[in-house]
Amino acid sequence: MKNFTLIYIGILSLLLYSCAIKEESNAEPEFEWLEKVGAKSFPEGTREYSVNQFGAVANKETLSTEAIQKAIDTCAEEGGGIVTFRKGEYLSGALFIKSGVNLRIDEGVTLYGSQDIAQYPEIPTRVAGIEMVWPAALINVIEQKNAAVTGKGDIHAQGKVFWDTYWTTRKDYEAKGLRWIVDYDVKRPRTLLVSKSSDITIEGLTMKQAGFWTVHILYSQHITARGLVIQNNLGGHGPSTDGIDIDSSSYILVENCDIDCNDDNFCLKSGRDADGLRVNIPTEYVLIRNSISRAGGGLITFGSETSGGIRHVLAHDLQAKGTSVGLRFKSAMTRGGTVEDIYLRNIIMDTVGVAIEIGLNWNPAYSYSTLPDGFHEDSIPEHWKTMLRRVEPEVLGIPTFRNIEIYNMQVSKSKQAMNISGAESSPIDNVLIKNSTIISETAGSIDHASNIRLENTSINAEDNHSVEITNSKNVNK
Repeated sequence: MKNFTLIYIGILSLLLYSCAIKEESNAEPEFEWLEKVGAKSFPEGTREYSVNQFGAVANKETLSTEAIQKAIDTCAEEGGGIVTFRKGEYLSGALFIKSGVNLRIDEGVTLYGSQDIAQYPEIPTRVAGIEMVWPAALINVIEQKNAAVTGKGDIHAQGKVFWDTYWTTRKDYEAKGLRWIVDYDVKRPRTLLVSKSSDITIEGLTMKQAGFWTVHILYSQHITARGLVIQNNLGGHGPSTDGIDIDSSSYILVENCDIDCNDDNFCLKSGRDADGLRVNIPTEYVLIRNSISRAGGGLITFGSETSGGIRHVLAHDLQAKGTSVGLRFKSAMTRGGTVEDIYLRNIIMDTVGVAIEIGLNWNPAYSYSTLPDGFHEDSIPEHWKTMLRRVEPEVLGIPTFRNIEIYNMQVSKSKQAMNISGAESSPIDNVLIKNSTIISETAGSIDHASNIRLENTSINAEDNHSVEITNSKNVNK
């Protein structure tokens, strides 16, 4: 009888959801900024430069970095165009795309990343919220305009060797009380970095087994990421293999992507703690649509790096299939920043851990930096000092989450409907969940929050309990 009841509830929920979709059919509200997202230009050059003519070898064992880079440089010097590959497998270290160049990796071509960290020269960049020196990505677009990386081919980063090093080091670091710094000490190359650039298009590619984050959009404007397939859970589950990270960037369009990774799938960031507050660049004016997340830490995640603020975001027509968290907002009490004006619409989830998670004290062992006994600040690396720098005054480290709207969300199976947890000094404020249905094992909880509204929304928990509400005001369930 219980199973029949759940099936009936599910069918009824789908019918209600369909009606809600019709009522809220305008998935894209009339925001003026929506017309401005994405790359505004694309490389116009049509002349093709084959990497093979510059000495690249279609042999997975032969390093072709210099030949591929020479093709890119020549293409840029001669006014731009398309850099191409004959069908086959190519091995490369870090490549640097130039303005006016479209690096096209066609179907039948696989670009493999070298497993030798020396093939990724160290550059000044930002990693996981702090500025530091870190290995270049496999493909880099740095301080360029009007460039592209496209095609129906594959980029296989061969990241497992870097995963293994990380896990070995983490075990040692955790025993010493250094969990907070291990991610920064084990330097792993990203797959594709766009930094301090504009009018860049990344389209059509399948990216596999990232050593670290897959696509990192940093300090950039007017970027399009379209039709990307990211498959990082090949040969294991790599740590911090995020899908697409949008970091202190603006006017970004992400659409028609399919991500299977072992951390956050679609993620928005803006800096960590004192260093992030120093930089103070928000992520804003972001449109994410028509995309799928599979395994991973969050269908769409805001944080945990929030120092510069995250605002003016619309995400719609998204699916989560087996993702550990659906809609995820996370920060820490030293991070600061305001996350606001977030609009999430037409979301479907199946078999997720938590449907909605909003918290200000995420993963304390990672989020808070304390130097253990036996170490001295005058003899530690510079990036350790950056991580240990305190936010002063402390009140600047308190993050704020507010003005979040969730429309037309259908969750067919979750362990928990919601976990909303603010702080006495910063309650989660003004969250609207409308025209939605969540079927879950438990309803979850709301703590230190205000103005949480559920309109035409039902939470059907298997344990028959309702959402537990504590230390909150103006909450209707």
